[in-house]
Amino acid sequence: MKKLLPLLPLVLTALHASAFAEEREWLPYKKLLEVSRVDKFHALPPAERDKLDMSIHLQPSSKEVSTRDVALTVVHAGGRTPLPIDAGGNLRLTPNPQWLAEDAKIMTNQPKTSKVAISPAMNAIVPPGTQWPYDALMGSIPQANAAIGKMAGALRMFAPTIRSVILRFDQPAQVTIAAKAGAKQYATDTKHQIRLKPDAALARENPQITLTARPREAELDSE
Repeated sequence: MKKLLPLLPLVLTALHASAFAEEREWLPYKKLLEVSRVDKFHALPPAERDKLDMSIHLQPSSKEVSTRDVALTVVHAGGRTPLPIDAGGNLRLTPNPQWLAEDAKIMTNQPKTSKVAISPAMNAIVPPGTQWPYDALMGSIPQANAAIGKMAGALRMFAPTIRSVILRFDQPAQVTIAAKAGAKQYATDTKHQIRLKPDAALARENPQITLTARPREAELDSE
């Protein structure tokens, strides 16, 4: 699951009861982009976000509500487009200029009886394969902190500071960093994860990182 970045969490009325409830208007497409900071993320130059995976995390206030039952659909001039929500309750959007221009609306199949928190979420992009330059992964930390600061604007003092990357695996795994001073090796813990913190010397050297298995995600963490 993605690490939530509480730049501007917003609680919106939404989402509960039968998945077959009558469809209703949820909120404008533009509003969702604004409150989640997705518009500001994609406004950054590509080179300032190419190591980052941003999404919108939906968190119902009631444990009885599951995002698996939620259907969100953008109604626009060209028709209807479902918005995909993954198993972790994360929604990935790239701003659609046409939908913004026509003030498209998002519809939900859920009645207005409970609440869901909407927060920006950000992970590092897992580079291809199982061998990468150090910067391909660890460069996500300074990039994330710079992006968060710009996205938060006047609220930057309340934004988190990313201090590590947590690699999550589906099995035991090892990571080896081929530093000139000697290889650094890390093994997964009981939760099949490895936490890597940035090292200024390694960042300058940019050695190869080799993994025995490919991680399913690289979570940016503030610890």
